[in-house]
Amino acid sequence: MAEGVGGRAALAGALFRIGALRFGRFTLASGKSSPYYLDLRVLPSDPEAYGLAIAAYKAVVGGIGEANFDAVAGVATAGVTLSSPLAYVLKKPMLYVRSEEKGHGLGRRVEGAVRPGWRTIVVDDLITTGGSILSAVEALRSAGCVVKEALVLVDRLEGGKARLATEGVRLNAFVDVKELAGTLFDGKMITKAAFQAVQKQMEEGLNNL
Repeated sequence: MAEGVGGRAALAGALFRIGALRFGRFTLASGKSSPYYLDLRVLPSDPEAYGLAIAAYKAVVGGIGEANFDAVAGVATAGVTLSSPLAYVLKKPMLYVRSEEKGHGLGRRVEGAVRPGWRTIVVDDLITTGGSILSAVEALRSAGCVVKEALVLVDRLEGGKARLATEGVRLNAFVDVKELAGTLFDGKMITKAAFQAVQKQMEEGLNNL
């Protein structure tokens, strides 16, 4: 099982190896400049990395307690590729939340056999500001679910955790981007300059919250 320092080291190495985590200078969709680029959508394309990710989610669930929730809900689209195997391993019902309502059929955002009162944990690949997860939480609550927990593989440390907390949702992350960069630096996989650039961005981000 991927847990603790060893689990983070294995996951960090796998993400770096498959190009899911890159360092340099990147322009994000928002126009913001970043010293790293994180794309977890490639995870399912590498069975080893995918397995480490699912084991990491399961390790975090161990801290939450499987008895404390009834269903798993993935956030489309990246979250669904991770919530599906997790729900299967945990033997829990799975739902998923569309980014927007369908324009046909029942026109709903939450897919699956929803049962009112289900204690549901929301699963996504990562969190930045928390907007997409909170949108999913709102949809699930409107469908009758009780949502108090969110689970991600990586926290980008850009205010998402605090934003979720204001809506009564606790963030559970296996690792954050600063820990990933630190692990890769300690393993001599990235330069000191690359690590320091990530540290600087995290510090600037926290000062702007």
